[in-house]
Amino acid sequence: MNDSDTPLLPHGGYRRLRSYKVAEAIYDATVVFCRRFYPHDRRMSDQMIQAARSGVRNISEGSGAAATSRKTEMKLTNVARASLNDELLRDYETFLRQNSMRIWQKDSREARAMRKRLYEDNAQKTPPPQPGRIRLTGLSGLADFVSRAEPELAGNAMICAVNQAVYLLKRQIESQARIFQKEGGFTESLYRHRQEARSRDQKPHAPEHSDQSDQSDRSDQSDRSDQHSD
Repeated sequence: MNDSDTPLLPHGGYRRLRSYKVAEAIYDATVVFCRRFYPHDRRMSDQMIQAARSGVRNISEGSGAAATSRKTEMKLTNVARASLNDELLRDYETFLRQNSMRIWQKDSREARAMRKRLYEDNAQKTPPPQPGRIRLTGLSGLADFVSRAEPELAGNAMICAVNQAVYLLKRQIESQARIFQKEGGFTESLYRHRQEARSRDQKPHAPEHSDQSDQSDRSDQSDRSDQHSD
């Protein structure tokens, strides 16, 4: 959101960000994951859900704060990234490790296939799963997949989703920094608008001549010419 007539910086529109959509899907799926695998560990459940929630809410808050502070926008976006990367991701890795399950390597066949499905909200060309198995059909189906998949599949799917969100947020912060470096922040925007307003106020106004005054001038001249002819 932005208006050229206001010094407020572009802000809002966070729901259109891919980073927000992925973080929101992670939040929803984390709630399902914790209810399923940590039903009696309230402390761990609360910690993971809060980290996932922080990822979503700091993206939206940063987008709103951008109206008057690009620094705050970058700070909150980085808080979202840290909540997902330094807290939630480690909790999913711990779940797999403590239950003697594999953590997929980043370039493994399973990880690449899972990331490919997460790139789309609804993967159109996903082959049907084998009987008795479940397959992720896109980002929008992440929570449902986590509710029914085997624990190792569910945990690694969440790791792939979190890694995707972290990557997107890192790119987002870099973009925000470039814009800040190039255009400045709210103080610079306020200064520009103040200067433009002063320039408009200081423009000289052209004198106005009414038709009536022009006619009176012409009549005076004709009177004087008549007197000379007499």
